[in-house]
Amino acid sequence: MASQDIKDLDELGPDSSFEWSSSERADLEAVVWRKLDRWILPLCTGFFLLAFLDRTNIGNARLVGLQTSLAMSNYQYSVALTVTYVPYIAAEFPATLLLKHVGPNIMLPAMVTLWGVVAASQGVVTNYSGLLACRFFLGLLEGGLFPGIVLYLSFFYPRKRLQLRVAAFYAASSLSGAFSGLLAAAIGLMNGKGGKPGWAWIFIVEGILTFLFGAISFFLLPRSPETARFLTEKERAYIVSTLKHVGSVSEDNDKDSFNWTEVVRSAKSPHVLLLCVVFFLSGTILFGLAFFEPTIVASLGYAGNQAQLMSVPPFAVTFVLSIVSAIISDRYQWRGYTAIFFSVQVVIGFSMFYASTSNHIRYGSLFFSISGAYCAAPALITWLANNSAPHTRRATAIAAAFIMTQAGGILATWLFGSLSPAPNYTSATITFIVMSTFMVVLSTANLIYLSRENQLKAERRERMTKENEPEGLGDRSAWFIYSL
Repeated sequence: MASQDIKDLDELGPDSSFEWSSSERADLEAVVWRKLDRWILPLCTGFFLLAFLDRTNIGNARLVGLQTSLAMSNYQYSVALTVTYVPYIAAEFPATLLLKHVGPNIMLPAMVTLWGVVAASQGVVTNYSGLLACRFFLGLLEGGLFPGIVLYLSFFYPRKRLQLRVAAFYAASSLSGAFSGLLAAAIGLMNGKGGKPGWAWIFIVEGILTFLFGAISFFLLPRSPETARFLTEKERAYIVSTLKHVGSVSEDNDKDSFNWTEVVRSAKSPHVLLLCVVFFLSGTILFGLAFFEPTIVASLGYAGNQAQLMSVPPFAVTFVLSIVSAIISDRYQWRGYTAIFFSVQVVIGFSMFYASTSNHIRYGSLFFSISGAYCAAPALITWLANNSAPHTRRATAIAAAFIMTQAGGILATWLFGSLSPAPNYTSATITFIVMSTFMVVLSTANLIYLSRENQLKAERRERMTKENEPEGLGDRSAWFIYSL
């Protein structure tokens, strides 16, 4: 990968301040991305892990008495989950567009710190109305985080290196699934301490952790490569030149400023529209599993802390698979192929759950469905980010994708329990089989479309020079090769 990037940079020419020999470029390649991985990636991964933990730990709290304490019906529980998503969706698009203007070094830590307070507040509510208020503000404050992190990483990493980093922070969602079960089992032992039930302590302890992490990140998160204190001046110049050369950022900074024309162009892009439908399907499946996996495990004959602990292994396996698959995808640039492979795996998992009445086989099916859903997601979002330029078009595409994902989350909150009762969850399982099948079909259609577009671009490059091409085409330029 490094040698390919060096080869690509041979055509860069001199930077305004630096010229690099091949040996200097090789040295910089060995250093700069590793530095970013040490400083940027752990913070983004922590943000994502805590966001997923604070939004989905209500499933663990439910296992240890939340629903009983607040006298909630299954219908009211689904309403509480849905209330989170309405402000979440409303906040995503404006938050993503504001990220660069406000500064990610301020906006991202502020969001984390504030929702940490809200998450902890869930532990002191005494009625259903109080829980609904907390869930509303939790969604409002978390709304711009996921698309914001993807967009933020694209400020630092070139397209070919992006999926591994997206997968690294996205793997935190599967890690949070494992961590949530273990942490909930441990915190549950605090039941009765301070006169509070175990479910309340789950919210309080995990919310405080989020608040502290967000507060510390104010002092650590850089705004951009140009302001990263841990990089030398030469390293900063090298990263910026690399990003401009591969099309991750525009050569002219003014072209990356907000432009409504680019918003419309993104909305009209066939590959964006196709993947937005896929994101809705993926989001429904992913959040259905995230919120209800502990409940599904409990329906297979496990109870209490045993159910919490048995919810861990599928997510632990998923964490490993997501990293391995991202390394392979980055190595061979297989974004679409990776998404299709894991979508097929989701079909297999839910088909096993539907076809069998054995609790052991049904538990085993979770390894297929959870790992498939969680490993397809980073491939899909990287595929979309890789193929959208300039900045406003990419920001719009990412925001639209996450809006569709969260819209799927709303549907997921009703599929299990309210619309599809335990222990078979028949309607939900059939729905997920159909949805994951359509994920395969639409992802394949997008792959074919992008492949055809690359062929047409190759023909255009033979008939013209780059200098003769109109400016401002972004990803529609003949010299912008779509990732497959």
